[in-house]
Order: sequence, then structure tokens, then C-alpha cells
Amino acid sequence: MNNFQQNPQPSTINTQVGLRSFLTKMYGFMTLAVLVSAFSVYLSINVFAAQINALFGQHPFIALFIFMISMFAMIGGIQKNATRNPAASFTLLMLFAVVFGVEMSIMLSLYTGAVLTGAFISASAVFATMAVIGTTSKRDMSRLGTHLFAALIGLLVASVVNLFLQSAMISYVFSYIGVLIFAGLSMWDANKMRDMYLQYGDQVSSTGLAVSGALSLYLDFVNLFLYFVQIFGGGSSRN
Repeated sequence: MNNFQQNPQPSTINTQVGLRSFLTKMYGFMTLAVLVSAFSVYLSINVFAAQINALFGQHPFIALFIFMISMFAMIGGIQKNATRNPAASFTLLMLFAVVFGVEMSIMLSLYTGAVLTGAFISASAVFATMAVIGTTSKRDMSRLGTHLFAALIGLLVASVVNLFLQSAMISYVFSYIGVLIFAGLSMWDANKMRDMYLQYGDQVSSTGLAVSGALSLYLDFVNLFLYFVQIFGGGSSRN
């Protein structure tokens, strides 16, 4: 009897070990980015509130424009350098988390700690559930991403229109739609990154791929959190 035939193939074992290592690294980077943003929000609200209020208060549109341009530039830099220079890409991810935290602090300072805590717990539960489904599912989710991005574009356009309508009810409904969209994107991104590693993990830097995936998942989680804040914070502002 050949006992070696009863053992799993080495390539299968190596693939599974490599996949677990990749997922651990990717979710670790994503979690670190979330913590960096949380710390950035805390400092912005409790330590540097006067400076930030002065910056956005005197020239709100200019400051917002500069922040948005810098954030898009960092996203481009992260994606471009992910496989070429993973260390630089990781540094940009952390810097992006800091800048995004500062920007979020403007909105989050309006809400109570109870609202923020509830939103964070809810976002964490939804994200974790959808990420597990996306990582373990064997289904082809490629078409789902197209539909979700189309829905996201529609939501963004409708939200811009609502800036002129100033309808609180529409904003509230949009918050629920936003949660559904980013819950779906959390699942899709987790599934996409797993498939990308299985297909290209031996051809490119797994660390760079993990940083790229961490950015996508970070954005999914943060947007989930922000929409939950709007849902829970209807009548619970600090003022």
C-alpha cells in the first residue's frame, strides 16, 4: 500500500497556507488603518479641534478640495505601487487613514459617543459577516461588482441632488441604501481579493496585494460606519 497517495497534494497545502497568510496580512493591514483613522479622529476632535475648525471654517471649500485631491492622489499611489513597492504603498495607506480621519472628524464631532459606538459595532458586525461570506463562497461574484458600482454611482448622483432638496427623509432612506451597497461591496471585495491571490499570488508581491485589498476593505468598512452613524444619529447630535 502506498501511504503517500492518501496525503493531500503539497501544492494544495502550500496554497492553503499561503492563502491564510495573505488573508491574515490583508485584514491586519485593514484593521490597522481603521485604528489609525480612529486615533486621527480622536486627536482631531479632542486636541486639534481649534486648528481644524479654523482651517475648514475660513476656507471650507478650498480645504475640502485640497483634502479630496490629496486623498485621490494617495489612492492612486497605493494602487500603483502595491506590487512595485509594497513598503511605499503601505506607508501611503497609513497616511491616507490619517487624512481620512481628519476629514471624518468634521462630521463625527456632531454626534454623541453612544451614536458612534453603536455605529461602529453595527458596521463591524455587518462587515465581518459579509467578508466571511465573500472569502468562503465558491460562487462567481464578478457580475455583482458591476451592479453594486452602478448602484453606488446612482446613490452618489441622487445624494448630490438632495443637497439642493435638503430632504431629511431622503437622506435617511439613502443611508439604508448605502449600508446595503457597502455590505455587498465588502463581500465582493473579499471574494475578489481571495481570487486574485489564488490566481496571481505566485507572480506578484503578496504583501503589495494585501495592501491593495486592505485599502478596498478599509473604504468599505468606513463607509458602512458613516452610513450607520447617519442612521443612528438622527436626533442624537451633540448640540
